[in-house]
Amino acid sequence: METNSRETLQADFDTFDISEELGFVLEEPLTHLPDYYRVWLDLANNLTHLIESRKLRDLVHNMPVLSPDLLTNHRELRLAHLSLGFISMGYVWQEGQHAPAQILPKALAWPYWLVSRRLGLPPILTYADSVLANWKLRDPTGDMEIRNMDLIFSFPGGESCRGFFLVSLLVEMAASSGIAGALEVMHAVKICDLISIQKGLIKVTQSLKKMKETFKLMHNHVEPTAFHGTLRIFVSGWKDNPMLPRGLLYEGVSSEPILLSGGSAAQSSAIQCFDALLCIQHEDETGAFLTRMRDYMPPAHRQLIETLSICPSLRDFILSRSSSDLCQAYNSCISALVDLRCYHLNTVTKYVIVAGNHARSMGCPLRGVGTALNNTGTGGSNIMVFLKSVRNTTQKALILERPSTSRETEI
Repeated sequence: METNSRETLQADFDTFDISEELGFVLEEPLTHLPDYYRVWLDLANNLTHLIESRKLRDLVHNMPVLSPDLLTNHRELRLAHLSLGFISMGYVWQEGQHAPAQILPKALAWPYWLVSRRLGLPPILTYADSVLANWKLRDPTGDMEIRNMDLIFSFPGGESCRGFFLVSLLVEMAASSGIAGALEVMHAVKICDLISIQKGLIKVTQSLKKMKETFKLMHNHVEPTAFHGTLRIFVSGWKDNPMLPRGLLYEGVSSEPILLSGGSAAQSSAIQCFDALLCIQHEDETGAFLTRMRDYMPPAHRQLIETLSICPSLRDFILSRSSSDLCQAYNSCISALVDLRCYHLNTVTKYVIVAGNHARSMGCPLRGVGTALNNTGTGGSNIMVFLKSVRNTTQKALILERPSTSRETEI
């Protein structure tokens, strides 16, 4: 039985492109491409200097239009998407909020479009790029902890930029055991294995608590003024963005501007998996936004969310059983997810709302977003309304009247 469960779990990891240790994080990302693509990596590796010296746009204008046909595997495609994404964001926002580029030149737009189609991702820097596929170890023999990690590519913002992406990465790593737990629960519900359901839910709860503890590192590694005034604009997209209200024209790709959202925690496959497992139904604009954010996830990760969403309802299953142990395990998951969302809301208040108000009163750095995105997330949502909505909906999923029968009686 144990062997079969292990084989089933491994098959799920393969199907949904999950690492047992890292979750949705890309294992061992490449840092080099075939020499033909040297110009992409040269620009991406020197991006901070090129943006700050305002040389990036001129260099992009002189780039050759390269074919992505020499990219032969998934990791090469992910690195190409990452590098083109960083260059594109730098190109668009080099001059800050007052002079964003309206057109992405063909040398960027055309290969970026083709690489994106092969990966099933949109041609913009996504959370899956900047967080899940943008890391390397300083000492390859050392552990994956923040002192031994670095970014492959970076934006202006110094250590705060490094800290923002790496802490987000570590939070995703903390989700890995919870994702495995979610898969175990999914299969256990199908065969009414109450003990395995409870064990899987305990894993999910522990994982959510670890994610919150890891998230606290943000305060040690990211300075609010640097995040809001320098970094944030470079992860902003061109949908529901007052700085680019019509979107961005991709030269050689489309005759009309394209509207795409910037990278956002709403694009985290892990959080949406937990929502799907626990049958948390976000409705109206919030639900529509989260569903749209799945388009910014790697297809295999998106497939897992959709698979969990159409499985027999875990919540209904628990309600149909008179098991206080199962009910308690489910409610513990909900409470841990509420706590994580409350902590996220408070952190966003510090780094976006308070920092934005401070920038408005003190004067904004040259390339900062000023007041343009004070109330708007990088994905384009009304950030506080959205975060409060997902928190409240999660809270409502608690099963308030717990059954009185214990697991032992049920068995």
